[in-house]
Formats: sequence, structure tokens, C-alpha cells
Amino acid sequence: MYDIVFYEKARNSFDKFPVDLRGRILSVFERIKFRPFHFIKRKEGSPYFIARIGEYRAILDIDQKKSVIYVIEIGHRKNIYN
Repeated sequence: MYDIVFYEKARNSFDKFPVDLRGRILSVFERIKFRPFHFIKRKEGSPYFIARIGEYRAILDIDQKKSVIYVIEIGHRKNIYN
């Protein structure tokens, strides 16, 4: 099982979301903790991964040696890729 660690930018974005969206995001992260590569895909041209959460996306970095998933950024799909 992997641990989830939020970067400060991701934590600030997460705290601004409505409660129901925060619940959906946390449920996706709970699934990802057990089998991360089944639920995410690699971001093209980057070492990071993308988790889809409805119309929102989370940019992730995975350290397999430490079993840690770092949440770099969370945002709407229109803005996250900029």
C-alpha cells in the first residue's frame, strides 16, 4: 500500500474545493493507494502521472522505492495542463 503526500500547492487547491468534491477526490486516492498503476496514466512528455476525477485532474509523482504517491497539483481539466 502506498502513502499519499500532498505538496503545498495541491493542499491549498484541495482546501478550496466544495466538500462533496473533496470527498470524491479522497475516494479516488483511497483506490489509488492499493493499485496505483491501474487507475492512472503517464502524462505525455513528463515523468508525472495523471489521475482523472470527473472533470478534475490530479498530477502525481510516484516513488516506488518508498511506496509514496506525491500529489503535485489538483485542478479542473481546462487549467491543469497549462
